[in-house]
Amino acid sequence: MTTAPAPTEIATVDELVGLLGEPHPRARDKGRTALLDVDRDWLAATPFCVLATSSADGRCDASPKGDPAGRLVHVIDDTTIAIAERPGNKRADGYRNILENPHVGLTFLIPGRGDTLRINGRARLVSDAPFFDEMVVKGHRPVLAVVVEIEEIFFHCAKAFLRSGLWQPETWDPEAKVPRRAVIAKEVEPSGMTIEQLDDYYTPENYARGLYG
Repeated sequence: MTTAPAPTEIATVDELVGLLGEPHPRARDKGRTALLDVDRDWLAATPFCVLATSSADGRCDASPKGDPAGRLVHVIDDTTIAIAERPGNKRADGYRNILENPHVGLTFLIPGRGDTLRINGRARLVSDAPFFDEMVVKGHRPVLAVVVEIEEIFFHCAKAFLRSGLWQPETWDPEAKVPRRAVIAKEVEPSGMTIEQLDDYYTPENYARGLYG
C-alpha cells in the first residue's frame, strides 16, 4: 500500500506571505472604526448575518442570525450596534463564548449581493434595553441582544460568492446529495420521533410557528 505524502504545512507568517503575497494597500488599509452612512444603509437592508465567537480556551462557534431587514440590527451610535436574539434551541454556544471572551466577528449579507459587510469588535449580552422596542417582530421583543462595540469595519469583495454561484438559482438543488431535514434528524439527532412525525414538524408552516414566541 502506497503511503500518501504528508501535507506541506504553512507554519509562519513569512511562509504565508511568501505564498499569497502582500495585500494591495487598498485592501490592507480599508478597515475603519466607525459607521458611515453606507454602513448604516447596509445594516438596515440585511436580513442575515453570521456571528463568530471563541471561548477562552479557543473553542469556536459561527452562528447564523436572521430577521426581517430593519429588525436584525439596531444601530445605537457610530461605534455600537446590537443584534437581536429570538427563540431558539437554547444551546447558546456563541453567547457562552462571549461571556468568556468578548471578541466577535460578524459578516452581514444581503441576498443577491456578492459583497458583504464585516464588523469585528467586543460584545456583551443585554437582557433588556429601551432599543428593544425598535426590534419588535410580530409583536415580540428580542429574547436578548448582543451589543457590539465596533473595533473594525470594512466591505469584503464578492469573489467567494462568484466562485460558489451561491445566488444563482439555476445551481440550486437542495436535496441532490443530502437527504431532507427530517431524515437527517432521524439519523443523527435521536428524539424518539418517527420519520412521519419529523416530516410534519419540519413542514414550513409548522416550523415557522415558533420563530418569535
